[in-house]
Amino acid sequence: MNTFLPGRPARVAVIQDLSGFGRCSLTVILPILSAMGIQACPVPTAVLSTHTGGMGEVVFRDLTDYIEPALEHYRRLDLEFECVYSGFLGSEAQIDHCLRFFRSFPDALSVVDPVMGDHGKPYRTYTPEMRSRMRELVAVADLITPNLTEASILLGAAYSAAPITRSDAKSMLVRLSELGPRAVVVTGVELASGERMANIGFDRERSTFWCVPGDYVPVCYPGTGDIFASVLTGGLLSGDSLPIAMDKASRFTEIAIKTTYGYGTDPRHGVMLEKTLSWLTQRNTFQNYQSL
Repeated sequence: MNTFLPGRPARVAVIQDLSGFGRCSLTVILPILSAMGIQACPVPTAVLSTHTGGMGEVVFRDLTDYIEPALEHYRRLDLEFECVYSGFLGSEAQIDHCLRFFRSFPDALSVVDPVMGDHGKPYRTYTPEMRSRMRELVAVADLITPNLTEASILLGAAYSAAPITRSDAKSMLVRLSELGPRAVVVTGVELASGERMANIGFDRERSTFWCVPGDYVPVCYPGTGDIFASVLTGGLLSGDSLPIAMDKASRFTEIAIKTTYGYGTDPRHGVMLEKTLSWLTQRNTFQNYQSL
């Protein structure tokens, strides 16, 4: 018998690393989901003193051996999760543990943020074997949220930073969906039709393509992919359609980036989430999405 009370918030098992400083992974995902009325249950894959983006020698503790016992404990408690959401993973063993999590909660929304690289290059820790095995997670996902680099890795295609046509964007989304997921959202795509930057999506069940254009800001902050994916997930769990959830995630990420850019803080410190989080608790209208 399940142990939760009627009317409880939706519950998400978030399988991610915890970086103590730098505003990324669990330190942004947990407050975002909570602000959206979602119960976030962290399943940390590792603990780091900071993220690994230019912050010097990082103190690192691997928690691979924690994930499976945590899952077994949740199963003994007969807990239910409405969503299982995985992000950056540090080893093939962690991919195996994520697969067990997804299979243990077959009715939950399965979200895979295939964090493997950026700017055309895979992260140093992502071996060819891990990049190949990420497709196993993608195959069981309901939703994936790669950036353009990760989309290229998943498809085994050469990365190009050149703007792409809407036709090519649709083709990429369809090919990614053929790997397994029902919905695909690719972030940070420059379209040849004039949008400087856009997030694009495909709902396979409805055969609909979506685009949310945004403003380009000439700076990179860690954690923005985590922010986008967590708002998108929270939106879907709150009953939003895919384009509405994409719009919400795109707007909040852009607000956080623009706010931080205006203060001129060190980009390595991440976005100023504390100054923008309240936006998620307000009643907003969404009309920036469009058909791709």
